[in-house]
Amino acid sequence: MEVNGNFSKKATEDLVLVAKAQKGDQHAYSLLLERYRESVYYTMLKMVKNPDDADDLTIEAFGKAFNRIGQYSPNFAFSTWLFKIASNNCIDFIRKKRIKVTSMDSGISTSDGSIMYIEAESNTLDPSEHMMKKQKVNAMREVVSKLKPRYRQLIELRYFQELSYEEIANELDLPLGTVKAQLFRARDFLSNMMEDKKHTL
Repeated sequence: MEVNGNFSKKATEDLVLVAKAQKGDQHAYSLLLERYRESVYYTMLKMVKNPDDADDLTIEAFGKAFNRIGQYSPNFAFSTWLFKIASNNCIDFIRKKRIKVTSMDSGISTSDGSIMYIEAESNTLDPSEHMMKKQKVNAMREVVSKLKPRYRQLIELRYFQELSYEEIANELDLPLGTVKAQLFRARDFLSNMMEDKKHTL
């Protein structure tokens, strides 16, 4: 990997870690995560104003970056590339959330100046949608059941019981930072296992 001569010392060190990560070095992934997790988190927090959403978006950003690490080119610093992925993912999240809120709560101004309210879609699934949702949940639970017990428990509490990070930390008597770090690993394992399952279908 050719190093850009204009890179800072930190950016050059990142390139060494990226090269190792591209060869499967798990410690290099951990160091990259350690270097940028806090700054990515605070960037996400500024954008979404919600700590739990910011946490999830931070995890997603690293997940996407690490899954595409083979596509990284040192034309830009790793941090620039990472923050672009994080920001784009966050913008998509905000756009989807705003669309949902608009469709539920806002009306449309008609040509005569009156407001026409949009009727909220029914939350009731039709039989085929219900069956598809059930199949997805069952497939997810099957994959989750193959995770190590500590990761399985974290996924269960976070995504099936929908507990906050703080509630999980209290429930398991673990430091908040440990819960976040282990959930990151759990989601990474889960993503890889779901991908493997998709390829075997």
